[in-house]
Amino acid sequence: MHFTYILECADKTLYTGYTTDLERRIQEHNSAKLGAKYTKTRQPVTLAYAEKFDTKSEALKREYELKTWPRKKKLELLGSNDTRKFLRQ
Repeated sequence: MHFTYILECADKTLYTGYTTDLERRIQEHNSAKLGAKYTKTRQPVTLAYAEKFDTKSEALKREYELKTWPRKKKLELLGSNDTRKFLRQ
C-alpha cells in the first residue's frame, strides 16, 4: 500500500507527504533524526488526513495535487470528515 497524508504540526501548520508505512513515517516525523526538515522544528506532529492507494504513482500524483492547494482548501478537506482521518480504499 501507498499513502498520501497530511500532518498537523505543533505550530498548526500543515505538512503533506507520501509513504508506504504510515505509522512508521509519523514516528519518524516526530524523531529529531529521521523526520523531514520541515517537521523537525515543529514537533510533535499528528496525522490529520490520509488516503490509501494501490500504486506509488497514484499516491505521488495525489501528494503533488495536495501540495499545490492553498491552506484554506486543505483545511476544508480536513473538515469534510468528522474523524479528521480518512483512508480512501
